Amino acid sequence: MNTITNRTFTVPTREEVSSNNQSIFDNLKKGLGFVPNLYAYFGKNDTALGDYLGFQNRKSTLKAKEREVVNLVTSQINGCLYCQSAHTVLGKMNGFTDEEVLEIRSGKASFDQKLDALAKFTASVVENRGRASKSAVGAFFEAGYTEPNMIDVVIVVGDKIISNYIHNLTQLEIDFPLADTL
Repeated sequence: MNTITNRTFTVPTREEVSSNNQSIFDNLKKGLGFVPNLYAYFGKNDTALGDYLGFQNRKSTLKAKEREVVNLVTSQINGCLYCQSAHTVLGKMNGFTDEEVLEIRSGKASFDQKLDALAKFTASVVENRGRASKSAVGAFFEAGYTEPNMIDVVIVVGDKIISNYIHNLTQLEIDFPLADTL
């Protein structure tokens, strides 16, 4: 429970959400072993949790590792420690080392030329609200990415902005190992 401008934001329990969201909670618990606080918070709205998870889990032209690059860069720029922490865990599950995760969060990936172009492109997209620099766009395409990939990067950025903003507004307790600060 946290307070911003005299408003208290709490994570709902399973019993406090709709029956549809209770089913989603059950599936999350079965798949992840727990219901992350940020997902649970979406459950306060009858449709947001299902909508968000559908959006987040949609089929993509990007590989899981590439989506984590976008998630880590976006969460760092938006200052969302919850998502930085969650995606540090997911990034490591997808094969990144601790050092690589930190470098990705800084907006580059010197250990892999293609991922470096993706990280720099993502940073430019987020920092410039979609008006990425010509050099970042050029490097993205030169690295072998396509227009369908570009669309998916923007969709992943949008997904991450939603969760970043919800957490930045609520400051819910982080239920992942805390990410290191840059």
